[in-house]
Amino acid sequence: MLSRRAFLGACAVPFLGREHQNSNMFGDAEAYERFMGRWSRLLAPLLVDFAGAPDGARVLDVGSGTGALASAIAERNGRSHIVGIDPSQEYVAYATSKNPVPDRASFQVGDAQQLSFPDAAFEACLSLLVFNFIPDAKKALLELRRVTKPGGVIAAANWDYSDGMRMLRVFWDAARGVDAAAEKLDENRMPLCRAGELSELWRQAGLRNIHQQPLEITMRFQSFADYWEPFLLRQGPAGAYAASLQPDRLRALRGEMKKRLSLSDEDSSFTLTARAWAVRGFCPASLVSQRG
Repeated sequence: MLSRRAFLGACAVPFLGREHQNSNMFGDAEAYERFMGRWSRLLAPLLVDFAGAPDGARVLDVGSGTGALASAIAERNGRSHIVGIDPSQEYVAYATSKNPVPDRASFQVGDAQQLSFPDAAFEACLSLLVFNFIPDAKKALLELRRVTKPGGVIAAANWDYSDGMRMLRVFWDAARGVDAAAEKLDENRMPLCRAGELSELWRQAGLRNIHQQPLEITMRFQSFADYWEPFLLRQGPAGAYAASLQPDRLRALRGEMKKRLSLSDEDSSFTLTARAWAVRGFCPASLVSQRG
């Protein structure tokens, strides 16, 4: 079974050189919550509404992380039961400790590319900010199709790293401004993060009535430090890159980011928008097991 760290290592190779790879990119649940979890918790309800899974459905949360999506499903669908899987034991433990509805939601270690569930075990499968980190995304999607009942919905969302996720866009544009080598590391090289890419994967997997649309949120930061300091927690490709910099280069990056945000002072609050591309599709009426 691939760990979350192995997931990232496998897919990050094309745009992260070895000197920038870090085995702890997604190894600290508390740090991830501060870096990206607050964004996930704003986005999760939008994906739940977009997916439209019926209340009372049995739902699989694929790549459940720290539990943002499972919590949103449970809150919006008061009769649904959710199973979250994640390759990280630490994330599973964190999500379990924060689980607001243990009678309806549970978390376990699992690999999206080789699910342990029987065919047609769920009415819906949802995945938030995960598919671009799965080494074989098509294999994973076929597994989701296998475990979803005919007529059931499969939905996912990934950040638009090109220009829609301002928190990271400012970071990488600033990094490229002070370090020419950062161009090769920019997360805009991530797969399945541009308009049409997720929906094409859904078509390849044989799903029906496919629909894609952007989901947009706004995050308020209390100060520049509230924005900057999470990048120092070594989470994700941006955090790994920041951790690789010498102090003088890190100071230059900080200054360039502040400049690009056009802040009058570091103590002022400000907002940044974020866009994710979401897709949903439905399993065909006749379901053939996809396990190879």
